[in-house]
Amino acid sequence: MPEAVALQGLTSVIAKQRLLEYGPNTVAEDRPHTWLVFLRKFWAPVPWMLEATIALQFALGKPDEAAIIAALLVFNAVLGFAHENRANNALAMLKSRLEIQVRVLRDKVWQKLPAQELVPGDVVHLRMGDLAPADIRLLDGKLLLDQSALTGESLPVEAGAEASVHAGAIVKRGEASGEVTATGAHTFFGRTAELVRSAKSASHLETLIVTIVKYLVTLDAILVAALLTYSWLYGIPLSAVLPFALILLVASVPIALPATYTLATALGALELARNGVLVTRLSAIEEAAAMDVLASDKTGTITQNRLALTALRSYAPYNDNDLLYWAALACDHSTQDPIDLAILDAAHTRGLLSQVPQRLGFIPFDPETKRSEARYGQGDTRLRVVKGAPRVVAALVVDGIDIGSDVEKMGADGSRVLAIAIETAGNGLKLAGLVALQDPPREDAHTLIKDLQELGVRVLMVSGDGPATARAVAEQVGIGKRVCAPDDLDDALQHGVLDYDVFARVLPEDKFRLVQALQRSGHVVGMSGDGVNDAPALKQAEVGIAVANATDVAKAAASLVLTNPGLGDVKAAIETSRCINQRMLTYTMNKIIKTLEIAVFLSVGVMLTGVFVITPLLIVLLLFTNDFVTMSIATDHVSFSRKPERWNIPNLMQTSGILAGFVLVLSFAVFFAGRDWLHLPLNQLQTLIFVMLVFTGQGNVYLVRERRHFWQSLPSRWMLLASLLDIVVVFVFATRGILMTAIPIGLVAGLVALVLVYLVAVDFIKIRVFRHFGF
Repeated sequence: MPEAVALQGLTSVIAKQRLLEYGPNTVAEDRPHTWLVFLRKFWAPVPWMLEATIALQFALGKPDEAAIIAALLVFNAVLGFAHENRANNALAMLKSRLEIQVRVLRDKVWQKLPAQELVPGDVVHLRMGDLAPADIRLLDGKLLLDQSALTGESLPVEAGAEASVHAGAIVKRGEASGEVTATGAHTFFGRTAELVRSAKSASHLETLIVTIVKYLVTLDAILVAALLTYSWLYGIPLSAVLPFALILLVASVPIALPATYTLATALGALELARNGVLVTRLSAIEEAAAMDVLASDKTGTITQNRLALTALRSYAPYNDNDLLYWAALACDHSTQDPIDLAILDAAHTRGLLSQVPQRLGFIPFDPETKRSEARYGQGDTRLRVVKGAPRVVAALVVDGIDIGSDVEKMGADGSRVLAIAIETAGNGLKLAGLVALQDPPREDAHTLIKDLQELGVRVLMVSGDGPATARAVAEQVGIGKRVCAPDDLDDALQHGVLDYDVFARVLPEDKFRLVQALQRSGHVVGMSGDGVNDAPALKQAEVGIAVANATDVAKAAASLVLTNPGLGDVKAAIETSRCINQRMLTYTMNKIIKTLEIAVFLSVGVMLTGVFVITPLLIVLLLFTNDFVTMSIATDHVSFSRKPERWNIPNLMQTSGILAGFVLVLSFAVFFAGRDWLHLPLNQLQTLIFVMLVFTGQGNVYLVRERRHFWQSLPSRWMLLASLLDIVVVFVFATRGILMTAIPIGLVAGLVALVLVYLVAVDFIKIRVFRHFGF
């Protein structure tokens, strides 16, 4: 332990008082009770409508129908709860990062205490490999700190007396003591945790469902009003009309849509897992289809998060290999200094270190002298090598040359430039040259950026590095060169985020605000990152992407976690999500067509004939035979769009309305043929209409799933099997009189043939309609 001569620390009594005042050195959790999370699944617009329907069914003395709808409601809630339970565990990870043992000076005795017991004013001691447990002001000693996970800066930071050390920084080299200045949520690290807790990404799925339901319920209200007027004029009792209103309500709510979406995204999550992408929030798959902006962290995401030699500038009489050799001799592998490791790696790659003279002494890099130095002996020859800041080294050499322009040129792209000087036989230091180091882009970064841009995704880069470094990397990978400096950030967030390609020297709060600004502008935002400083933005974004080498905190805050290096799997995630979006569009369009068919057919049918053409029980049965069988759409074979998918609800409703018009013509034709031509009694006529609704519902699925002719692509095996099973079950129920009045086998077979002819005929019109409305 270090000597405590000049260091006083706190007494246990004062520490206890401050612990009561400031609280423990932890991040507060905000975890609602599990049952409350589950019960909230029943508190939303769609569940409200189902719950109202259940109440009406009980009021009308129909407990069987009420029980069936209640089962559907619980099924949706359980499925959603089970898959989304892991979405809010980022704070637990942040808390675990602070649960470490710390060397603390208490009562003038050095002792180890849990990090959560630290308070402001405590004196702590840090060594190589330690994780800073709080914000600390150094009192003595020198440290080399890796703060890339906190600030996004790729280069390590030298820290001496009076320097600040952020909680979560990793000590790469050195030893020092310091005073704790902030703990828990008040630290730089803790403020990030608070941002994570306040961050919330909004899913657009429920908004879309509610919008669609509004359209359908508006239509229902018009039809119910028309029917009430009709019943008043013709003396139909209210008790007979109320069940019809109930039928329309049940038919209008897309009961199976949340479950179908959950199934589709769960299957997509399994597919993505096989491709190296782990999904922690299912809604992110749906959002990725509409994502049109990806804000990517630089360090560790676009770049490799390791320094590499990028340029050499040797001065006569030395060449580049000589320069690199001398630079390597001024390095020491045991210090684990990233700069030393990069130079040594480059020298080993060129085979320059096969024969190295005996080292007589080594002075590591000192932030005060800004240089390192090594002395070697080879026989009677003595060699001295100095590596450090260009101005410092240039001042030490004899017959120095002006290197200012070379340093400026090599550092223009943000590279770290060092000068190397050697001394042989006591003749004084001579400049050997300059070396430049930089965190290089990943090999696949340029190709990936191009692929994402071709998919209609605008890529922005956000970095904690300076403007020069950020611009250089952004240009190399094809993002652009328009840089937003820190002073311009507030104006950019208010007036034009997309006027820039790169955001430099950004803090965690800035990344968080950047995502929010894009969301307010109507964009669906993706955010990729790897550090603690990225966690708030990762959680706020609709699609938070943590790369393979990300910290646990970043992975917990993200909704997608990559397991392969780089961002290459992001493309696969977007393509998969757009395929899922196509499947959901097929289901939703089919549901709208079916709802319009039922609502108009039943209401107009009553007003034309004076009878209800189908019973409430058969409507509920229709939910099972159609809605839940069509969940197999989640497995369908589809192709992905080349542009972000945003549903245009008015166009979707118009397209569905036109196609529903054709199926309505078929429906009325079947009804009047059964009544006037076949002279079927009402109970058999209701069975005929039920069978027709099931068959046309299945047919419409295949009609709208393909933008070309429906026979030009094969659906999935599960989808075909589900449809076949549905048709067979309905065929048996209708012909055997199960839950309905039996009708002849020939009549059911004739309906199958009629629906097939209808599909082929309408398919040619469908292609023109889809083209007109942009599908």
